[in-house]
Amino acid sequence: MADRGSERRVTIRNNHGENLVGILHNAASISLVIVCHGFQSSKERIPMVNLATALGKDGISAFRFDFAGNGESEGSFQYGNYYKEVEDLRAVVQHFREQKYIITAIVGHSKGGNVVLLYASKYKDIHIVVNISGRFNLVRGMESRLGKNFIQRIKQDGYIDVKNKRGKIMYRVTEESLMDRLSTITHLACLLIPQDCRVLTIHGSMDETVPAEEALEFAKFISNHQLCIIEGADHEYSSHQDELTSLVLEFIKIHTDKDKDTSKQTRFGRVHKPIHSRF
Repeated sequence: MADRGSERRVTIRNNHGENLVGILHNAASISLVIVCHGFQSSKERIPMVNLATALGKDGISAFRFDFAGNGESEGSFQYGNYYKEVEDLRAVVQHFREQKYIITAIVGHSKGGNVVLLYASKYKDIHIVVNISGRFNLVRGMESRLGKNFIQRIKQDGYIDVKNKRGKIMYRVTEESLMDRLSTITHLACLLIPQDCRVLTIHGSMDETVPAEEALEFAKFISNHQLCIIEGADHEYSSHQDELTSLVLEFIKIHTDKDKDTSKQTRFGRVHKPIHSRF
């Protein structure tokens, strides 16, 4: 491994034989937080870079990586693929455990938020999870990307090509990949997250990609859950990066030390109503 305090490019093979590429922010600690990006995104997006950098500066190692078919990782991009990305995350977890790191938390932004929750519901071996701007109802938002009557069209043609404003094809949605998304039932997964797993959901009040109302739904089905709404923040937290990283670091640090006295005042008490943050 590289010297502590450095950044290192790491390649990890997933169970499909694809190489996943990531950056390890190696701090003076064997505690490691894994940071997951969202839909058609990468480890280089600002929230992922800032979160990993902030964790490293605070003495907690962090790893941000590209899911298969995204960024520098091998594989072809697929719409849906939620549980395949869970298995990518599993490969990363196992790799660093073999390197004697302790996986302290998993953090995901947007679709990555869904992936870390699905991971927690399946493997139940990481007890701090941060869901940043995940979508609860995966059916919502599909029409805006795929157009009206998308189910009928995809059954007729077998696929839908999603194009950008210039008419260039960005990706193809097959019937199989569409069904993968439609069959991923968030509330059932949330019910399977164990009580000893502490979950923080963060959402921006001005998110136009995934409306903030979605965040309220997670609290109904996750037993050990805190919700923080950042006033004025958009989906990428463009003007709220410092607040986002502060909330994530505070939550992880509070719950990493099991002996810490959490009775003193913090933003994360034993309450289930949303915390509205206005730094």
